[in-house]
Amino acid sequence: MKRVGVLALQGDVGEHVTTLESLGCDVVKVRTLEQLNSVEGLVVPGGESTTIAYLLTTSGLKDPLAGRLKDGLAVFGTCAGLILLSERVLDGRDDQWSYGALSVVLRRNGYGRQIASFESPLEVKGLGSVPGVFIRAPKIISWSSDVEVLATLDHGDGEHPVFVRQNRVWGASFHPELTGDARLHELFVNSL
Repeated sequence: MKRVGVLALQGDVGEHVTTLESLGCDVVKVRTLEQLNSVEGLVVPGGESTTIAYLLTTSGLKDPLAGRLKDGLAVFGTCAGLILLSERVLDGRDDQWSYGALSVVLRRNGYGRQIASFESPLEVKGLGSVPGVFIRAPKIISWSSDVEVLATLDHGDGEHPVFVRQNRVWGASFHPELTGDARLHELFVNSL
């Protein structure tokens, strides 16, 4: 049984826990260093990226998570989680930081504000069609050749990656945990 953590500081924690448990994982809600060090993989949920970043700092998990990422911890970031894993946030706050674990540059709320939320089917490489729920979603503007693009979306301004992987770090612009379809989580768990 795979032991998978969900960063449980803010955001869609419960939805990710439920999805991972449906796959038979031993799920840990990660709030402490001991919990972080006990997992084989980690999901960083959607929520509010600057709030999660602040809570990572105040909880003392910011640097230990950076160390685990450097050591090759498998991580799956969704929406705000993708922002935290990115190399650069173009329209972030002056004090906003990210881990640089995915060689992508993105815009927060790149698909619009909360009122512009939408759902769209996505063709995922090797999986077929999966539902995508976009809520204040980040838009990937550029990415390195080391980043494998697993799904794209054309929302009126050309194709942009929405589901990517670089080594053991995965990122989604959308919220797979809100769809009832566990296949993206299953891809991540099977990579552990």
